[in-house]
Amino acid sequence: DELVRVFDEAQFQQSAINAITAPATLKPWPEYRASFINDTRVANGLKFWRQNAAALRRAQKRYGVPQEIIVALLGVETFYGRQTGGYRTIDALSTLAFDYPPRADFFRSELEQFLVLASEQRFNLLKVKSSYAGALGLPQFMPSSYRKYAVDFNGNGKVDIIGERADAIGSAANYLRKFGWVPGQPIAVRGKLVQDTEAADVSTPRPAAAW
Repeated sequence: DELVRVFDEAQFQQSAINAITAPATLKPWPEYRASFINDTRVANGLKFWRQNAAALRRAQKRYGVPQEIIVALLGVETFYGRQTGGYRTIDALSTLAFDYPPRADFFRSELEQFLVLASEQRFNLLKVKSSYAGALGLPQFMPSSYRKYAVDFNGNGKVDIIGERADAIGSAANYLRKFGWVPGQPIAVRGKLVQDTEAADVSTPRPAAAW
């Protein structure tokens, strides 16, 4: 009965389909970079760092992810919680699950995960908001990632990456660690092609040793 009521209220969102068809991340890096590497982002990042210093230190100690990486991730994803998305999650995921064939299987699975998540966290299904793709909270976790990787980092008995900064910080660090972050290893190394650039296929991923 509850699901019937919720889906009766869900609304089709053409703008979600439009957005996922032409994502902003397809911009060339020089254009994309300006949105994130600028004085405003840096100033707000430092402010966020100061306000959440204890949680960031704890996350670095527990998961081995440097504080600056966690701060940068949350800045890129949602501008430290300012831009978490204006779509009702049930609308976004329902639209993409049933009216976007190219990725219908993925979004139906995420819709299912969201319904289970809402039950676990006692969310109001008609009030929770997200990005056009259904990504939630400060770190923009899809519902499946929320259920797998989000943590109760402030110890209050609930896992809330939407409204609690400490949980968002701990969850972002936990996510990176679970996906292979190794403390102390470089994020990137400078490479130099020793053969003619025209002949080198730089589009194919290879292990570092192969490069």
